[in-house]
Amino acid sequence: MMLPQNMGSETNVKLPFSFIFFSLIALVISQIILLFNGDLLIGGSFRIPSIWSAAHILVLGWALMVAMGAMYQLVPVAFLTKIWNEKFGFLQFFVTAFGIIGFASSLYGSPQNAIIPGVLTLIGILMFLFQMMMTLKKQTKPNILTAFVGTALFCLFITISMGITLIYFLKSGSGAGTYQALFKSHLLMGVTGWFTLLIFGFSYKMVPMFSLSHGFPMIQARYVYGFYAAGLLVTLIAFLTGSGLLVKLGLFSLLVGFSIFSWHIRIIVKKRLKKKLDKPFSFALAAILFGNIIHLAAFILVWTHSFSSVIGPLIYAYIMLWIVLSIVGYLFKIVPFLWWTFKYSKEMGKQSVPTLKEMMNEKLVQPLFSLFILGVLIVFSALTFKITLLFTIGQLILSVVLVMIAISIISVLKK
Repeated sequence: MMLPQNMGSETNVKLPFSFIFFSLIALVISQIILLFNGDLLIGGSFRIPSIWSAAHILVLGWALMVAMGAMYQLVPVAFLTKIWNEKFGFLQFFVTAFGIIGFASSLYGSPQNAIIPGVLTLIGILMFLFQMMMTLKKQTKPNILTAFVGTALFCLFITISMGITLIYFLKSGSGAGTYQALFKSHLLMGVTGWFTLLIFGFSYKMVPMFSLSHGFPMIQARYVYGFYAAGLLVTLIAFLTGSGLLVKLGLFSLLVGFSIFSWHIRIIVKKRLKKKLDKPFSFALAAILFGNIIHLAAFILVWTHSFSSVIGPLIYAYIMLWIVLSIVGYLFKIVPFLWWTFKYSKEMGKQSVPTLKEMMNEKLVQPLFSLFILGVLIVFSALTFKITLLFTIGQLILSVVLVMIAISIISVLKK
């Protein structure tokens, strides 16, 4: 499956690759830290320095950086406009990368001193937001994708601002009365706001590309955006006001929005010309199913007394089975194309060049991704039932699998 040819020429390939490779290293490090702190997690200690550090390496170092890299490549394709300033993009990469390294290290060793690297991370993210704002500003005709991506970027800004505020509260000892509400809001805006809305938006571009789908309706996307954005707003208000009823209403709206998205993607895939879908793309589609199931579980469990005890494992499953699985599935398609276009597109017709299929060993996809899902389910069970041995087994599987996935993606450069 070939993406539009302008995808490789719109942005200097070194820019998205810088973010992607940094993110792969962060992904592996986050899993190794979790592996050696399983006993703390099993004991229900989620808010301790080592777990904070691992979580932020995963969410900032891996998911945020890879999302930024992907946006530098996909925004020109999705919105038919060039990146505003590539040199500014490289500067933004170094500022953000050093900020995240310092921030995660401070969280691990001395959380009260994380404010300075946290501000550096914030500056890097603000630079990225400015870059995207200037880029999207050049778009001739905004569409529903603009709404998804624009709102996702706004959620990112809110997330990082709340994060810096939490670090300030930690350092100063103030804000005890609002810390809990702000912490929940920080998680909400980061996980379900920034990442989910971003994946929604780009899925509407990627799914038709990878499935060769044509003639599908897009009206459903408006309802996806409406319900999901409303759910985010209502849940945010619920956390800030402490209203249990609004939490239920917000989770219901999020569930409806995600369910319409799942149904809409199913409609798009049914309109495909490609009979057999590629394995990495199939797993990216499976991530949508997992995301939908977790949204449903959250809405059902919020009516029970056990909700507070399972929210940690549910957030973990949501990050791994929806966000990480989606991103990795798409990376297995995007990275080979980017490298092939960069290295071989100008040689077409002049000499023998490898096909896109030969750029990545897809035989590894089925076992690696299946083991990834198994590992996540084992860790989820361990966190739910508090079984340390089970956590160690599951996390060991995940660590090995994610190292192999990172090596597989990087090995594309040898082709």
